[in-house]
Amino acid sequence: MADLNELYQEMILEHNTKPRNFRAIADASRKTEGYNPLCGDRITLFLKMENGRVADISFQGSGCAISKASASMMTTVIKGKTKPEAEALADVFRRMVSSGAQAAPEAVGKLAVFAGVSEFPARVKCATLAWHTLLAGLEEKTDHPVTTEGENGS
Repeated sequence: MADLNELYQEMILEHNTKPRNFRAIADASRKTEGYNPLCGDRITLFLKMENGRVADISFQGSGCAISKASASMMTTVIKGKTKPEAEALADVFRRMVSSGAQAAPEAVGKLAVFAGVSEFPARVKCATLAWHTLLAGLEEKTDHPVTTEGENGS
């Protein structure tokens, strides 16, 4: 199990130092801001929706390793998904990191690296910031920043 935890830590550090889709999308259909007041993580999420699918997704911002890695990995798995598919995956991810609930490997894939976050309640908001921001963007709630306050640990 220790080897598996090391692999997970390496994957999170890799996505933190070399985040995927870390860029602005000039012609994004939606741009949503997210903020975690607890530790100062900030994210701007760019979504390009076409025919009910996420045609492109990217982010910019700053934050801790967990926050940045979560955003990076989220963008890689959400691209190409329909709105309902993206919402369902966000729900599974949030349940997994907030309660440690086992998610089916086929449901979360590489996102399983975040399952251990549930052992560190202060880090749950770091891992879920990008996902809350995604949900706001999918719902077109882009008029004010999404925050992680009032989440009750999820």
